[in-house]
Amino acid sequence: MPRLSSIEIRKQYLHFSAAHFTIFSATERERLHGHNWRLGVEITGEIDANGLCFDYAIYKKILKDLCHQYDEYTLIADHSPYLQISEDEEFYFVTHNHRTQPLLKTDTLLLPVKNITIEELANYFLKLLTDDRERLEELKIYRFEVRVSSGPDQWGIARWDRLAEANDV
Repeated sequence: MPRLSSIEIRKQYLHFSAAHFTIFSATERERLHGHNWRLGVEITGEIDANGLCFDYAIYKKILKDLCHQYDEYTLIADHSPYLQISEDEEFYFVTHNHRTQPLLKTDTLLLPVKNITIEELANYFLKLLTDDRERLEELKIYRFEVRVSSGPDQWGIARWDRLAEANDV
């Protein structure tokens, strides 16, 4: 087994401001409100002959760009069984419990998740960050953990593990 080490990246600039509402059931949801969401990762990789895991500036840039993509949008769960979403040229029409809210398309992102929660966003971002298996292999990354926070000291965490994935095949 190679020597492994974990790098945590939780820079101050890894945040985005976005509106959302949490859906509790077919009849209950939160009101539309916003958070200053924070993003952090822990990446475990193989230590090379020079005593380095990988160039983690690669992931600092990816994470910064990711935060920028979601900044100042309203996030809507496109896969929720409790929402109906229609659209015209300018608006999304989001219906929950027979109440429809128009949202400007230019201000809204539909995400392929069931809810906009820290746990769903952690899993969503984990998928985005681990889809490039060639990069993970090239950088000799064994584990990837993504953390998403909607407020101080409260994080949703999702994990990917290369060895566990290999055993599942």
